[in-house]
Amino acid sequence: MKHNPPDLAGIRARHPHLMRPDPTSRLVTIGVVAVMVALAGFALMRLEFSFARLGSGMVQLVTFLGLMVPPSPGAYALLFLHALAETVAIAFLGTLLAALFAFPLGFLAARGVLGGAVLRFITRRFSDTIRGVDTLIWALIWINVVGLGPFAGVLAIMTSDIGSFTKLFSEAIEAVDHKPAEGILSAGGTKLHVLRFGIIPPVLPVLLSQVLYYFESNTRSATIIGIVGAGGIGLHLAEMIRTYEWDRVAFIILMVLVTVALIDFASTRLRLAVAGTRAP
Repeated sequence: MKHNPPDLAGIRARHPHLMRPDPTSRLVTIGVVAVMVALAGFALMRLEFSFARLGSGMVQLVTFLGLMVPPSPGAYALLFLHALAETVAIAFLGTLLAALFAFPLGFLAARGVLGGAVLRFITRRFSDTIRGVDTLIWALIWINVVGLGPFAGVLAIMTSDIGSFTKLFSEAIEAVDHKPAEGILSAGGTKLHVLRFGIIPPVLPVLLSQVLYYFESNTRSATIIGIVGAGGIGLHLAEMIRTYEWDRVAFIILMVLVTVALIDFASTRLRLAVAGTRAP
């Protein structure tokens, strides 16, 4: 079957506004790009960005990398393993407690599920407030409240993640198909029945997936907050860096990377199992 070529000239004549760029939009685009380039240049100048310093720093970085090979725990292997286990425990407990607290808050923050507009507004602003403070800042706050150690690390991760989970949970709940809920109500069910049978079952795999992802991420966060005294492997990492024990630094970093990879592998399999699918 023979196809006739499209009439490009006729299309241009009938739809000139689509075929020819708008001069105003082009000027706006050029203006936005120019402003962004100017801001980037101003930021580089204001922050004293120097290619010379960067070049010398890269030479120093190569030297440090050479000192990291081969990675070695020295006489601290058992100490590092114990501290790493403490870091994983901090991440796990902090994530779990945050999810437990955020689960009911997510329903309160979701539109059209529980409560009214005032309660939803208060819950959302509460989650925005605590989510706006970084985990490291919460660690410094809790260290001054409960003292040094892993307890402060658990509280820091829990506090930070409550805000994040509340937002994520509420968005997942709002995205659930409401037809089952309408069917339950039409059959004489209550709001409690709607929550139990119409909302929680379809949304639970999504919430679990988010919690597992944050557990993996919080393992890295627990390493960082350990540097300021919140327990875990981070304290030893900071100490090895201060004493220039670069082979031990490399060993600790490899330990953290392997642990995060194993957690990611296990959480992926768990998410697939919950979702009722088979892992490839």
